[in-house]
Amino acid sequence: MTAASPRRLVEELLNDGGGVLRLAPAFVARDLVPPGRRFGLPEDAYDLGERGYVCERWLGSTTKADNRIGPPDEGLSHVVDSTGRPRMTLRDAVAADPAAIMGEAYAASHPQGLGRLAKLLDYGARIPYHIHPPQRFAELLGRRSKDEQYYFPAGVDAGPRPETFFGVHPWIVRERAYDVLLPYLVDWDSDLILRHSRAELQVPDEGFQVPSGVLHGPGTALTVELQEDSDVFAMFQALNAGRIISKELLFHDVRPEDRRAHGERFPLNFVEWELNGDPYFYENNHLTPQPIDTDGGGSEWWIFYNTPKFSGKKLVVPPGGRHTATERGVYSLLVWSGSGRYCGHDVRGGDANRDELLVSHAVATAPHTIENTGDTDLVVFTFFGPDINETPSIPVFAA
Repeated sequence: MTAASPRRLVEELLNDGGGVLRLAPAFVARDLVPPGRRFGLPEDAYDLGERGYVCERWLGSTTKADNRIGPPDEGLSHVVDSTGRPRMTLRDAVAADPAAIMGEAYAASHPQGLGRLAKLLDYGARIPYHIHPPQRFAELLGRRSKDEQYYFPAGVDAGPRPETFFGVHPWIVRERAYDVLLPYLVDWDSDLILRHSRAELQVPDEGFQVPSGVLHGPGTALTVELQEDSDVFAMFQALNAGRIISKELLFHDVRPEDRRAHGERFPLNFVEWELNGDPYFYENNHLTPQPIDTDGGGSEWWIFYNTPKFSGKKLVVPPGGRHTATERGVYSLLVWSGSGRYCGHDVRGGDANRDELLVSHAVATAPHTIENTGDTDLVVFTFFGPDINETPSIPVFAA
């Protein structure tokens, strides 16, 4: 294979797809929490032995899952040809010809690539209380921070614990009693650290934002997540789903020298205390769909907004409807429900081989058509990377 072959393959795939790449599903195993089993897979497909359980699906992903055990391409989306045969990873495609996929100007100003990661989270128990290190700590390991946002689709079983713990009680910050969490990290034998946090319901058709540096323990509602393209974390909760998890996960993104020098105290540096103890945490981080004015034949809402790091929308096209979209840059999408044609491609919600596309910059920025050919609403989630869209802001509440 010559050095130019990947670029020629990208050109071939874009030409065959009319500037649109069809993506195969990228299922990801996690070994901390049992699965919610809502992906529609055969029952025996969720258990992957020592790798854990299929609990996540990564969408339009150029990010590799940072798992202890797993295949070298776990988490990476694959581009398929018209026969459904995988041809290359999306990461390799973007690296081979970033201008063709992202647009020349955007690719030049965003050499890191697409810069975002979308996921479906399908857990049967709450994810342990954890944190994503802010950029100043993530970069010590050559990694990136992980701001993220959640959206909870309606009409799906919410599981046994549809609430998420966020932050810490305001008195901890007011009294600067930051060491109150330290004994739980040292003893590493319970889930009682949650007594110092607050839980919020995961309400269908709503969501939350979670900046890096905010402690959180997501609940069991099926979740669409959009985040920076990173997989950094530190677990703060020892007992979860009936077992003690490895304490090594507390130090997952801590340099060995920092662990030796500071032990369990060092991960507390990841905590942005003012954000965690905000008495208006709910009001300042709660997301509700924001309507978008459109005359394109469908209805749109912002569901991921309030940040330049990524953005995303929900599109609903009624039966028999035809929507014309013009976007500001490259995006990927998941067809959540219904059936139709998206830029000429047959799509169907609930069919993992027909529900995921990436629309290149050239097609995205020109008028393109989404048709509903079924008898129920066609519902589509669209995902954009950094600096593409201007989005609404959450009104700020202050004490």
